[in-house]
Amino acid sequence: METVFSTQEVHPRERFDCWHSVACKAITNHNSKPDVRANFEAEIEVGELGGLELILFRNSPMQVSHTAAHASCAKTDHLFVCRQLSGAVMLEQDTREVVLEPGSLTLLDPLLPYKGKFFRPSKMLVIKTPRHELEARLGKTRDIVASLIKPCTAKDRLTSSVTALLPSLARESSSAGEGIIANGLVDLIAVSLAKAVEGARPRISSAKALVLLNIRAAIEARLTDPKLAPQAIADAVGVSVRYANHVLAEQGTSLSRLVLARRLARCRAAFEDPIQANRTLSEIAFGWGFCDLTHFGRRFKQAYGFLPSEARAGLEIKKVEGAI
Repeated sequence: METVFSTQEVHPRERFDCWHSVACKAITNHNSKPDVRANFEAEIEVGELGGLELILFRNSPMQVSHTAAHASCAKTDHLFVCRQLSGAVMLEQDTREVVLEPGSLTLLDPLLPYKGKFFRPSKMLVIKTPRHELEARLGKTRDIVASLIKPCTAKDRLTSSVTALLPSLARESSSAGEGIIANGLVDLIAVSLAKAVEGARPRISSAKALVLLNIRAAIEARLTDPKLAPQAIADAVGVSVRYANHVLAEQGTSLSRLVLARRLARCRAAFEDPIQANRTLSEIAFGWGFCDLTHFGRRFKQAYGFLPSEARAGLEIKKVEGAI
């Protein structure tokens, strides 16, 4: 994590305006108004972990507004997972309102307007999560924004605890295993969001999202089984193969294609992970459920545009460059 702004280094008259300018660049464009401009204090840290962008900021009480005009110009490739560390904030988006206290989380979409009110000196972590990663697990997320996740159940406590550790993990110099951590975190967030929506507002869309999440979980739990078949996945979820494929068709995939995609992704991550550099390509491929190396190599090349050996060669080049 790197501190990109602190009001301690700015004259009191200019503190809020400087903070607002940096916050618009680090997070997203918005309007804001401090409760007391003369006493305003704030700090922003940024970092990255396995493809997740992290923004850790503390600030004095204030109001923020991400308007329709701001939303129309926002980037489309990220969603904001907000985890409150201290203080409290009220957030409103898409007619829903949530109050975040320490340990709780919610989801915001920068493509939609939202409002916020920070009540007392607040510290919040914003995890900029690739939109496609959450939508692959949950489907469209509009029905999920401004859903409250409180650390009341074991699963939600785990989600809350892991997200709180992200700044510390990002401050470590080694990048080994970050992709695995980030992927697992997105899974945890998706589980908590799906459960929050199911409990608060049962809808057809959220029911499908939960089925989709359960399908992905069933696949991830069985990827190492070379005999994994669509029927076994559907049975584990409690739906028919036909319905599972119907839900997945809305995401542009199917049970068989999703199994293949996840196996290939796991293999690529292993090839590029320094921790697994001592493992052979065939050992990794067989470990993730492939039975035919020729078939595996052909599918890997189709998916990524290069061979498994080239992925491993890229890791070796990075190791040499890092040693120079």
